[in-house]
Amino acid sequence: RAGIVHRLDQDTTGLLVVAKTLVAHNSLVSQIQERAMERQYCAVCVGVMTGGGTVNQPIGRHPRYRKKMAVAPERGKTAITHYRIARRFKHFSQINVQLETGRTHQIRVHMAHLGFPLVGDPLYGARLQLPPKPTPDLVTGLEKFSRQALHAGALGLSHPVTSETLNWKSPLPSDFAGLAKTLAEDAGSNA
Repeated sequence: RAGIVHRLDQDTTGLLVVAKTLVAHNSLVSQIQERAMERQYCAVCVGVMTGGGTVNQPIGRHPRYRKKMAVAPERGKTAITHYRIARRFKHFSQINVQLETGRTHQIRVHMAHLGFPLVGDPLYGARLQLPPKPTPDLVTGLEKFSRQALHAGALGLSHPVTSETLNWKSPLPSDFAGLAKTLAEDAGSNA
């Protein structure tokens, strides 16, 4: 049956794919399985990364917390996440992420596994993480951002009938752009 081809985590903004017909659905699911669909995300992580890279760690259900996923080398499914730094702030990093696979919570799990959980992520980042001696504006900006800092910003695929290459982009939502502005101002005021 037709319907959603891939999903976004709750509170993640951006693009997703919905098929109108069964033929389209089968084609699009096949593109994901063959890793031919391009999905790019923007995220803000706690901590300053030194460089980009690839995380190739299997993901499976967390052994104790059923709502969570975890890196699970022995029982997980293949999960590959490529990331590169877009901007460095004083205590945070904005990254661009490209998924090769599409596991539940993949970006969130892999970034937390590296020690760089997403800003505002209640499941994998725990409570609000403030840097030492934060400015009042930074505290306010982080407290106001009430979701994980993750946005599905670009999507590319082959049309299921015509095979035409199609690409879409979605600008950052205002709350995400506001967070980035707050982090940039904080980095500038303490440079």
